[in-house]
Amino acid sequence: MRVRPISREALVEELAELISARPPGSWVRVAVDGAPPARPGALADELVAPLRLRGRPVLRVSAGDFLRPASLRLEYGRTDPDAFYDDWLDAKALRREVLDPLEPGGSGRVLPALWDSGIDRAYRVPYTELSAGGVVLVDGTLLLGRGLAFEVSVHVWLSPGALERGTGEEERWRLPAYERYEREVRPQEVADVVVRADHPGKPAVLVR
Repeated sequence: MRVRPISREALVEELAELISARPPGSWVRVAVDGAPPARPGALADELVAPLRLRGRPVLRVSAGDFLRPASLRLEYGRTDPDAFYDDWLDAKALRREVLDPLEPGGSGRVLPALWDSGIDRAYRVPYTELSAGGVVLVDGTLLLGRGLAFEVSVHVWLSPGALERGTGEEERWRLPAYERYEREVRPQEVADVVVRADHPGKPAVLVR
């Protein structure tokens, strides 16, 4: 792969163009994937305004609001990297409540958030009707390689050194899960767009 430096503003515009180039009457499901230090949620947030300017209704969803209950998520303790990798995300719920309704011929009724892991109870939010041609932007970590259907996938990548430096002491136990993700899923090969984010103010696109 070669590295193409790009400004943050130009990156957001390029991604917005890529997403809005999808057929105008169809829903577009977008994954913005990356470890928390890569700040995939921030990139997803920045895409909202330019997509709306291009006439696309947008709904933001965070995979962190689709974690499994603590009794299941923490069955093997709070710092088990394999459980974090395999068991934390409720992929079935994310598929059922967010992605499947946006299949061709789907209802368009999306649940923006399911489970508040901070207090370990369900959110009480209503379903949202995403009109035809709308975009759902789903940010999260370890999203790829799970059979989740996305029309566009963006992986925000950090080198091992940058990932280690950016991970706080209380979350360093997760590093083996990220290493496993790189080894087993190979997100740099799977994602439609790979953004290198070692230096937040100086991103680059990895070009195959």
